[in-house]
Amino acid sequence: MKRTIIASLFLIIACKEEKKEAQPVAEPQKIEENVGTSKPQSNESEEAKKWLEKSITDYFKADLGNLDKAMQKITTKDYYDYKTDAMNVDLDVDGSLTEKEFEEKWKKKFDVSKAGIGIGFLISAQDWNHIEVERCELKSSSEHEYIFNVVLTDNNFKAKYPSVIKVIKENGSFVIADVLQEEPK
Repeated sequence: MKRTIIASLFLIIACKEEKKEAQPVAEPQKIEENVGTSKPQSNESEEAKKWLEKSITDYFKADLGNLDKAMQKITTKDYYDYKTDAMNVDLDVDGSLTEKEFEEKWKKKFDVSKAGIGIGFLISAQDWNHIEVERCELKSSSEHEYIFNVVLTDNNFKAKYPSVIKVIKENGSFVIADVLQEEPK
């Protein structure tokens, strides 16, 4: 037992001395460079999160007559057109598509199974009282693209609306590029 303890001590001491010798002089610079490049991205993801939370809150505070314009302001043109088509599938309105036509039109750009066909932007309810962002967590990110797990709540209706929202940076500002919504069951 004593031999094992002594051997372990020698091994630990040898490893510590080896680590001191193995550190090249340039390594601290690499650490500083990595911190420098990752810090703006984490700041940008925090900015994207704050923007998303504020945009959602502002959207649901807008007058009902201005919801369409409010949606246009916070989404990409493609996503706005896609979601408008999804909300109008099989309705008796000009330009409305059948579900099959909708899928054919958008399947190359979006996951049409998560479009929220026939339901509203961000929530599945037609009526709401006071929508709040209960949770908004960064799921993943790449350069100027951030995916958030979001849960919206309306406590008066005792409703929760989970979704996955993709936010991108476009022309120097954030916009929603996609919302993956579960169809109501």
